[in-house]
Amino acid sequence: MSARILVVDDILANRRLMQAKLEAKYYTVLLAENGVQALDTAENEQPEIILLDVMMPGMDGYEVCRRLKANPATSHIPVVMLTALSEATDRIRGLEAGADDFLTKPVDDFALMARIGALNRYNAVALELRKREASGVRSGALSEDESQVLERGANILVVDTNPRTINDIREPLTAAGHTVLTLAEAEGRTALIKDPLDIVLLALSGQAYDPLRLCAHFRTSGSTRGVSIIVMAQQRDREVVAQALDLGATDVISTPVIPEELIARVATQTRRARYVEILRQRVDKGLELSVVDQLTGLYNRRYMNNQMALWLRRSVQGGAPMSVVSADIDHFKSVNDQHGHEAGDRVLQEFANRIMVNVRPKDIVCRPGGEEFLVIMPETSGDLACSAAERIRRAIAAEPFEIDPASGRQINVTVSAGVATYLGEDDTAADILKRADKALYDAKTAGRNQVKSIAA
Repeated sequence: MSARILVVDDILANRRLMQAKLEAKYYTVLLAENGVQALDTAENEQPEIILLDVMMPGMDGYEVCRRLKANPATSHIPVVMLTALSEATDRIRGLEAGADDFLTKPVDDFALMARIGALNRYNAVALELRKREASGVRSGALSEDESQVLERGANILVVDTNPRTINDIREPLTAAGHTVLTLAEAEGRTALIKDPLDIVLLALSGQAYDPLRLCAHFRTSGSTRGVSIIVMAQQRDREVVAQALDLGATDVISTPVIPEELIARVATQTRRARYVEILRQRVDKGLELSVVDQLTGLYNRRYMNNQMALWLRRSVQGGAPMSVVSADIDHFKSVNDQHGHEAGDRVLQEFANRIMVNVRPKDIVCRPGGEEFLVIMPETSGDLACSAAERIRRAIAAEPFEIDPASGRQINVTVSAGVATYLGEDDTAADILKRADKALYDAKTAGRNQVKSIAA
């Protein structure tokens, strides 16, 4: 999988060397020689990954990274910091600045390509979700609630056969506000259903189990497919690490583990996974908003038209006939005029609830607008549709509607309904709806609170 990668380094030779390595793997390379240039290029060119040198004159890499992550236009771009500094405190400082990873110069080609591959897989998911995001919120512009979700402590599963290592890991993570479980402790924990795992810490070196098989299991299992997997391994086990990254591991930490680096990497991976989940929820919400009436929870006119076309096509192709019930609340305007629009909204919501409990699971209940409702009844004859409409009518009139919970005030509500049924291959959705509206008009003019049918 190719990507556009921004290389930021103040030394020309370093930039050219990195460019040659990346272009040999068919990546597209952008170059910047200082922090200001890097910030401008990142915002204007939107690369998929940034390789950022730490030691630069003027604005160093830490400050560049902080500014990239603070800017909504670039906060989603993964940053890998590169430096000749090898102390753990330097790695931790970079991760705390918002870096997604940290590599020490001279950069090992194997480690570099493995990290880029892992970030590419993350980008593929996040980019698709950002493209499909229907809420109109600009990428990176998180609400207060979403920001709190990103910072909440993680649920972490530690997989390691060494009890001492587990204890060394558990103590700092717990102190940092995370919940840590072993495999034995997680088994049967119903709490994980409500608060699922965020991170799996998987030991690769010196284990009795097959860590690669376990990594593959975590990545393909439905309940853990979206979990971030941080593998823990000794330096000599880099081939196993490479296989783990190919299988879907998202990060690597060297053993023995440095607590501060572990905490920083866990925070980075947790934020990344939750950011993807936030985007996914936004997309789902946007899709829901496009077809659902927000007041009643019923389908809107757009979805109604799509379903009418679908079921009509099935009837034309030899399926059972489709029927529709058009319903209209009697004297609804007087409810709003006498009791206010809040009372009117309560009536609409309760009306929708009573319809829903009096139709079949396959029936499609819609609110095209105002006090108008329509029930699409697939594979239903006119007689059955009339019986269903009468059942709805009785349910509406059976009990008063509460319009003021504080005072318990109630009013009586009735409904008029018209039924129409598919007549043959020349019939259209518009024809069926027109006949249903005509039957509804007949019910209104005949005195309301009744069902009329134009089925033939």
